[in-house]
Amino acid sequence: MLLKELSALASPLNDQQIGQLQQTVAELSPQQLAWISGYFWGLSQTPAAAGANPQPLAQAVATAAKPAGKLTIIYASQTGNAKGVAEALEAKAKADGVEVSLYSADDYKPRDLAKETHLIIVASTNGEGEPPDNAISLHEFLQSKKAPKLDKLQYAVLGLGDSSYEFFCQTGKDFDAYLSKLGAKAIAPRVDCDVDYEAEAESWSSDVLAKVKETIGGGEDEVVVPLHAATTAGAASAYNKQNPYAAELVANQKITGRDSGKDVRHIEIDLGESGLTYQPGDALGVYYTNSPELADEILAKVGLTGDETVEVAGESLPLRQALIEKFEITAANPQQVAAIAELSGSKKLQKLAEDKDKLRQYANNTQVVDVLSEKKTKLTAEQLAGLLRKLTPRLYSIASSQEEVGEEVHLTVGLVEFQNGDNTRFGGASGFLSQRAEDAESVKVFIEHNNNFKLPADDNAPVIMVGPGTGIAPFRAFMQERDARGAEGKNWLFFGDRTFTQDFLYQVEWQKFLKDGLLSKIDLAFSRDQAEKVYVQHKIVEQGKEVWQWLQDGAYLYICGDATYMAKDVHEALITVAQEQGGKSREDAENYLNELRKAKRYQKDVY
Repeated sequence: MLLKELSALASPLNDQQIGQLQQTVAELSPQQLAWISGYFWGLSQTPAAAGANPQPLAQAVATAAKPAGKLTIIYASQTGNAKGVAEALEAKAKADGVEVSLYSADDYKPRDLAKETHLIIVASTNGEGEPPDNAISLHEFLQSKKAPKLDKLQYAVLGLGDSSYEFFCQTGKDFDAYLSKLGAKAIAPRVDCDVDYEAEAESWSSDVLAKVKETIGGGEDEVVVPLHAATTAGAASAYNKQNPYAAELVANQKITGRDSGKDVRHIEIDLGESGLTYQPGDALGVYYTNSPELADEILAKVGLTGDETVEVAGESLPLRQALIEKFEITAANPQQVAAIAELSGSKKLQKLAEDKDKLRQYANNTQVVDVLSEKKTKLTAEQLAGLLRKLTPRLYSIASSQEEVGEEVHLTVGLVEFQNGDNTRFGGASGFLSQRAEDAESVKVFIEHNNNFKLPADDNAPVIMVGPGTGIAPFRAFMQERDARGAEGKNWLFFGDRTFTQDFLYQVEWQKFLKDGLLSKIDLAFSRDQAEKVYVQHKIVEQGKEVWQWLQDGAYLYICGDATYMAKDVHEALITVAQEQGGKSREDAENYLNELRKAKRYQKDVY
């Protein structure tokens, strides 16, 4: 409870005492607040507090200050998964009476590591093995000469990632290695979780917390003072990732031309009475069901009927139902391909399994059913279920501002579609949203807040947006929001796709933004409208002088879209701009962009 709220209640303190207390605590650090709360508790337990003989002050202080250590939890999170695990761990620790502090990595002072006794880091990995934006400074500090010896620190690290990527859980691995090198002792081995992380993370959290309680010290006369992290004001919705809202899909409109090689949909979903709120830059999590036809094709490949029973998370289900509702049956992954290679005896798959790079490339471009087609193999229901990951929700960048659309949420969804021989394959979530969601009773959704991709608080700050293809989605939300807020800051969009006539997403809206003056400048790169290929990175270099000037004027730079090629190419273009326009060396240009990231002026939402 806030001190300013105390006077409104039946408080035992008078107004003067509240004022004095408020003035005092305003100058205290979280650690000092924890100590003094324990001190006051200790005083309240003395005979003096009950009107009996006074206990010496020093004794009361000793009682309150006696705990041997506390637990600090730090999360390095890009989209919110690591934050969610860390918050659940904090709640579990508090319930067990452990003194605990929870920090986002960018809110934690790295030099305080020398004062810690017990530390848990929950870390996701961004892009090609990079730390999340909120963890860049901590990641750099632990590698620097400024990092202190941590021989009194006991720690544990949980990594979150996707094994389809080469640098699986790299940030967690980095933190583990850095802490160990500085002399800290691991109280439990690091665990690297894949996309289906919930059960493993929960089990790990329970095991680690038990070891923390064993080693944190304590006795019967010690006082454990829980620390309460600040919460966002306002009532939260009852709906979240664990309890998604059953929403209604109200619009599904194709926004690419008839002759386009792409099928991109504008999706509108009604949030109704859910109470769900979001900000531009957030994502919508979508739970989907798989194509029944695809489930039947997989069953036929392995010689099963679908009536067989399997257990999923403690629930017994017919196999066919589980394939449709519970398992990921579209995207393959390297471990799965290697397991199928062993079960089937396919020489092609076995050869692929010997080369990690080729295995990853094959898995990323092949669906489960086509891996099973490499060599016909009969499997039991348990074997098939054992090959498949749990179905996890897909995250889509939100393409609307609630200031503009109210209780709706808009998405820009590119249908994943490709040929494999005579078969047309579709993405799981994109196929559901574009082809099957209108026939479904509801679409189960939740909001995934992303504090690492947000408009500047200063409405006068300039904004540069780079969003080719469906990467345009959050920038539509940005413009709606800045319009609603009456923001005076300049806005510049770099957009690209294949052709102007077929693939200019939301063309009419962008032209209106430009005409109304909300959009100050737009640069377009349509790769197939001329003999030579032109992409957004080329436009950035071409406009380098003005890009550099905007950055010198305090512009915020945002990139959304493909992580594998586009984001890297745009980053290289920005380095070129810093070198050519800012006169910087390659190393200085890299450092300059890194400083922009730390200052939240260079943000990415890539996938």
